[in-house]
Amino acid sequence: MKSAYKYELADAAGVSYATFYRWLNSKQRELAGLGVKPSAKMLPPKAVEWVCREYGIDFGRA
Repeated sequence: MKSAYKYELADAAGVSYATFYRWLNSKQRELAGLGVKPSAKMLPPKAVEWVCREYGIDFGRA
């Protein structure tokens, strides 16, 4: 899994960026544990993997 922008993950999830932002906002504690700040535009690989697993997102980017 590679790093990804939040807007790319929102698109893969089929939701607007605003909705995706609210999803992540509700999981701030978990994301902070993965080293993600709320203002981050890009998520590191471990956070991408966690978000995809948590929300059932098929992010098949190579």
